[in-house]
Amino acid sequence: MPVAIHKGAKAGRPELAEGFSMAFSRLPKGSLVSRGAFVTACAALLLANAKHAPMHLLPGGDARIAADDGNWVTTGRTYSEQRFSPLSQINDTTASQLGLTWYADLDMSRGEEATPLVVDGVLYVSTAWSLVKAFDATNGKLLWTFDPAVPRSQLVNACCDAVNRGVAWWRGRLYVGTLDGRLIAIDARTGKQAWSVQTTPKDMPYTITGAPRVIKGRVIIGNGGAELGARGFVSAYDAVSGKKVWRFYIVPGAPGQADGEVSDPQMAAARATWAGDAWWKQKAGGGNAWDSIAYDPDLDLLYIGTGNGSPWNRMARSEGKGDNLYLSSILAVRPETGQYVWHYQEVPGDEWDYTATQSIVLADLVIAGQKRKVLMHAPKNGFFYVLDRETGKVISAEKYVPVNWASKIDLATGRPVENPEARYSERGKPFYGTPSSLGGHNWPPMAFSPQTGLVYIPTQELALPYVPDPEYKKAALGYNTGNRLGASVPQLTSPLKETKGYLMAWDPVNQREVWRAPRETFGNGGVLATAGNLVFEGTGTGFFKAVRASDGKELFSIWGQTGILAAPMTYMVRGKQYVAVLAGCGGVYGSACNLVGKDGRHANLDRVLVFALGGRAKLPDAPPAQPMVLDPPASTANAATLALGDDLYGRRCAVCHGYRAVSTGNQPDLRYSPFIADPDAWRSVVLDGVLADAGMVSFAKVLDRDQTEAIRQYLIAKAQEKRAQTKDGKDGKGQKSGDEPVMHAS
Repeated sequence: MPVAIHKGAKAGRPELAEGFSMAFSRLPKGSLVSRGAFVTACAALLLANAKHAPMHLLPGGDARIAADDGNWVTTGRTYSEQRFSPLSQINDTTASQLGLTWYADLDMSRGEEATPLVVDGVLYVSTAWSLVKAFDATNGKLLWTFDPAVPRSQLVNACCDAVNRGVAWWRGRLYVGTLDGRLIAIDARTGKQAWSVQTTPKDMPYTITGAPRVIKGRVIIGNGGAELGARGFVSAYDAVSGKKVWRFYIVPGAPGQADGEVSDPQMAAARATWAGDAWWKQKAGGGNAWDSIAYDPDLDLLYIGTGNGSPWNRMARSEGKGDNLYLSSILAVRPETGQYVWHYQEVPGDEWDYTATQSIVLADLVIAGQKRKVLMHAPKNGFFYVLDRETGKVISAEKYVPVNWASKIDLATGRPVENPEARYSERGKPFYGTPSSLGGHNWPPMAFSPQTGLVYIPTQELALPYVPDPEYKKAALGYNTGNRLGASVPQLTSPLKETKGYLMAWDPVNQREVWRAPRETFGNGGVLATAGNLVFEGTGTGFFKAVRASDGKELFSIWGQTGILAAPMTYMVRGKQYVAVLAGCGGVYGSACNLVGKDGRHANLDRVLVFALGGRAKLPDAPPAQPMVLDPPASTANAATLALGDDLYGRRCAVCHGYRAVSTGNQPDLRYSPFIADPDAWRSVVLDGVLADAGMVSFAKVLDRDQTEAIRQYLIAKAQEKRAQTKDGKDGKGQKSGDEPVMHAS
């Protein structure tokens, strides 16, 4: 029986001796591998000259497990976040033989964004609402489920659904962040909680949707909340005890009030890049690091991508002045202490929701004949960056999608050369920007193949009118962007002829596109690259595809019955390679999945899907679409009431239920709601919160009875308008039925 031994080990390392001893002790009884053969294999590796990191620097903190190419121990497989697997049993020759080998229903209908982990034949995955499940990785048998019991009322604080992007594994424990801001350690064998800590203030609109990383015994976790009004920070907790070790704030707080954290010197210096007092009086500022984290064990640098400004509108946040550090930046810190080393700000003074939270990938590239340690980044703003990851200096930066907010990145200063018209808040005039707030690339992770030297990016081309709100005041519930999201701007023309989505192969050395594989819609899934010359990706329309990494030729495609947005991963158990991905549409991309069409609403069937060569499993037939009947009551509202309802719906309802009353797909389309027929029933939901347990909390803090009625009348009018477009009132909605969903924030 083959034994996993760390490749490239050196002699004289006590942590390796411990790892080899651990590996030997875990050999099955009766194994044909002799102690002598085992020692001989170890000796051969110990003579190798390759560099080996101590166990506490390895993903999972276990030499044997980290060395086994069949495992997938951290969300990006390794700390470099390349999402590249050396497995090649499934390759560009055998991919046509792929088939479904097992699936598991997740018993929910929301966005699923997590990358599974596999350790020693067990597949671990987090789901919407921050649940964690363990399966036998070979057959899908459910081993256990951990439910942190997140209150459904917490959904009001989530920018983008109840999603979760994954767990971390470390020395027999799993770590998950929850939508209500907790960090929880779980025994990986039993699914029992080991410890739990509240990482965010409970009285503020924070969430956690990103996957933790465990580095040198520290569990690193960020948070979200910038859209609603929050101050971002990243924290590290002891993996064994759950005790907080350090915290790094991303934007300054109130003047003269130190936080007593490792970031205090940087916050003092950053204050000069902010103006006025609006951001800290609103307890906002933003910069929340809600996703990307990477680590270089050789340099001992932890890289963190930070988020957008809060509110977006820089006039409403900082008097229209300043770079507003450390928004939209890459931060490099020491993982054990959080000590600042360097930063690079991609979007000084951000006011377009151009986060730097998209996936960070580390690699060594030969550029101009010199081997460079680089950090690669394709953030929302449309530029592909190659940074020197030792210093943070920009090596190159080029547009990977159409961009009109800036003409280029000045490599001498590292700053964008901005289009003056893009500063909508200073000018007080709308700006039709591209990329939109959804970005040229959003949270679905990109991948890098050391074999091809290419980066594979789930790319999209979208535009958005940025319309400043002159009446903006921070609200107690909902989005607080300082803009009128979804506002109609007939005086402006979109800079794009059409929206697009595609998988793109990008050459980071020469900064050019190599190939693209067009998709049916924007909003497609994360990416996996393998040594089999393959790239795997799900699509918003529900297909799971494998293409040849070298040229993008499609080699395999299967319909998964709902949108597949999460990034896939691959693993091997007992000599057999598998590819796994989560299916489940939601988050910011609900409208991309066409859950509702002319035939009605289609089921959003959240599942784990696992493929292998020769797989013969079949999904059950998808249930038929449920017809949706428009039956609005008559409306006698005057124009002023409808205008008020339009404005209030855009401010209070549209983020979840869709702009201009067109649902993005996963949340109810209120034009079809039976509640709009009865003013008392409508108020019981909106003001009394009778559906709070389903996530629809009371909005009595921000709406009175007259305002609530104005929204109802607006929805009745929109329902009547929609019914007039159909013959019998039975119709779907969304892109297939003539409605145009409006793109909004991430």
